[in-house]
This record gives sequence, structure tokens and C-alpha cells, in this order.
Amino acid sequence: MWLDEGMQWLGKPNGKRGRSPTFSDAAIQFCLSIKCLFGQPLRQALGMVDSLLRLAKLDWPVPDFSTVCRRQKTLQVELSYQPSRSPLQLLVDSTGIKFLGEGEWKRKKHGAEYRREWRKVHL
Repeated sequence: MWLDEGMQWLGKPNGKRGRSPTFSDAAIQFCLSIKCLFGQPLRQALGMVDSLLRLAKLDWPVPDFSTVCRRQKTLQVELSYQPSRSPLQLLVDSTGIKFLGEGEWKRKKHGAEYRREWRKVHL
């Protein structure tokens, strides 16, 4: 992992009313990338970012949990596609095609959720 000392870690004044952001978008994106890369909860990822910055001997503050949560809603980032870790199953019946992925056992055990991982195509 490479960290550039010249990276804009702290936010710069934006000229708008109100308080300027303390951390740059790059800092927030770095924290969220570590979270996604290692599949950790956000608080653990922020602890890992703190450790990484200490290992790199960089005296940069780490954004706190509430700052990252708030800023991730408005951050414009393109995330790459992450394939499913389990094989995808294709079911064909009289009502159409269903793609069943991870979590199907959970639906059977706990009941249907409002966010399902299948798509139905009518033939």
C-alpha cells in the first residue's frame, strides 16, 4: 500500500457559508476503500487506517465514525463490481427465471426481506 505525503488529506476552504470540511474527499474515500477492501465494519476500518498512518509515519488525523458516515452519503465515487462469493443459481419455472444468490437460506429461515437478491424475468 502506498501513501503519498503530498496527498491533500485535510479539507480546503470551499468559499461557501458554514464550516468547511475538515477532511478531503480523498481521505474519506481512502477510509471507505479500506472498509470495502477488507470487508470490515466501519469502526474497525478506521482503526486500521489509524494503524496504517502510524506505520507510514504520517501525522495525519483519522476521520471519526460520524464524519465518515455523514460524508459517505454525498461522496461521488464509482465502485467497481464485486462478484458474489458463492455460486449464482438460476431457477426456471412457469413464472419465469429467478437468480438466487447469497442469503437464500436466511429467507427460508427468517422470512422474506424487503431487499432480495433475485430478479425475475417473464418469458
